[in-house]
Amino acid sequence: MPSPARVALELTDALFELIDMRSFSNLWFWIALAVMWSTASHWVLGVPYDLVMRARRDGGRAVVDVEDMVRINVERLLYIGRMSGLWLAGLTCFLLTGLGLLGFVYFVEFAQALFLLLLPMTFVGLMSLNTARLIHDTAASGEMLYKRLFRHRVFVQIIGMVSIFVTAMWGMYTNLALGPFGF
Repeated sequence: MPSPARVALELTDALFELIDMRSFSNLWFWIALAVMWSTASHWVLGVPYDLVMRARRDGGRAVVDVEDMVRINVERLLYIGRMSGLWLAGLTCFLLTGLGLLGFVYFVEFAQALFLLLLPMTFVGLMSLNTARLIHDTAASGEMLYKRLFRHRVFVQIIGMVSIFVTAMWGMYTNLALGPFGF
């Protein structure tokens, strides 16, 4: 009968085989990356972009819906920024620094993958906070609001394209440098 330590070791090995902590060779990582960026570019300040386009094209009730949703999300973002912005900034910097060190100094691939996911999203978060402030300060509505949301979406897509390119290049380098079996 195997010892409990041996059973635990075999269970851990089976779990890591199932999860595959080598992120850049894992299909689920790339699916998560694509879903993250498509979601980030679709939801502009918490408003689905197809609703913004419908409001711009058709007017009517969709305009009221967009302006209400933008107002609610802008107030929410600004409130969070005022109440806990410094704490969130400190925690984010701590997390990104830890992931950066683990990933690129100690070569933990999982930390590299998380860093390459979270760093660009941090810029998107900062950009969302800035766009919310601009919308609030100018009391944007109508065509001016649509232009701000469109500009925000374009910049999110640019950050996403650069992020996906950098992540893909780093992932290919990592996979080629480590070989097919991670040796």
